[in-house]
Amino acid sequence: DGTFHCDEVLACALLKLLPEYEDAVVVRSRDPAVLAACDVVVDVGAVCDPAYFRFDHHQSSFTEVMSELGHKTKLSSAGLVYRHFGTRAVARLAALARARGGGEDMAEPDIDAIFRKVYRSFVEAIDGIDNGVEAYDGGVRNYDVTTTLGDRVSALNPRWNQPTEVEDVSARFAAAVALAGEEFAAAVEVAVNSWWPARALVGAALDSAVELHPSRQILELVRPCPWASHLVQLELEREAVGDVAVRGAAKYVLFPDTRGGGWRVQAVPLAEKSFETRRPLPQAWRGVRDEQLSELLGLEGCIFVHSSGFIGGHRTREGVIEMARRALSLS
Repeated sequence: DGTFHCDEVLACALLKLLPEYEDAVVVRSRDPAVLAACDVVVDVGAVCDPAYFRFDHHQSSFTEVMSELGHKTKLSSAGLVYRHFGTRAVARLAALARARGGGEDMAEPDIDAIFRKVYRSFVEAIDGIDNGVEAYDGGVRNYDVTTTLGDRVSALNPRWNQPTEVEDVSARFAAAVALAGEEFAAAVEVAVNSWWPARALVGAALDSAVELHPSRQILELVRPCPWASHLVQLELEREAVGDVAVRGAAKYVLFPDTRGGGWRVQAVPLAEKSFETRRPLPQAWRGVRDEQLSELLGLEGCIFVHSSGFIGGHRTREGVIEMARRALSLS
């Protein structure tokens, strides 16, 4: 129900590694009546209670981190499920990996050590990205990102304990070339068919911004699209031809949620892909949902504000405009 993110996808994948859930049906919903009938709920429901297999992290009171491993990154639904079920998932995969290629002389793996390693090298980045935690903060690394194209190419090299015959390495190199070519072609296709058409929508939103607010700090898109990089570029272009007030003016972008229903208000990032924004939604709203949020704002129909303040939602266009206007009026 709505756009899916990496954390709930991984959370479901982890659960399906367990015998009791491998054949389970995944239901995507935010309906409380539907959630109440589920054996496990991840990333929705506004409840974190592992005893009842409820793993949401969006509530304002949520501050859980993997402190027992010495980490400080706020957990997402992926990290929550990994914390609760990860040891069993790792143990099952470790047994399969050992059967496939370890050999009798391979030492029995320390599952706890593997659990810690996999959190640090794989799961933590998903937690960080979903919660808007920068990988680096003041020159200090918060978590490792190990799923880039460079990492995938590197993984095709022979491991230290695998054969390194010329024929094998040549085949691996050919596979790496094919992988890089496929991903490059996919990037071009996305740029042509998705990214570039969005420029016209962002330009139209800039043209009509004064109709929503005289300061032009609120933009409205007719549909969701990849807008952040276009906004920065169009601001620079318009400033260069005399619109001296446009650069940095936009604080919030509104758009309909064509998949989940309702409307969204998103804070403009300082730079594309940045978790820091020009003006996050007010602190008092963050992590509050549904009736509680409506009561807090005195505005019926509110859906949510993310705990980081980068995005919020309302059931109607008029309501989301009002949310943006009120956010601008608050210091």
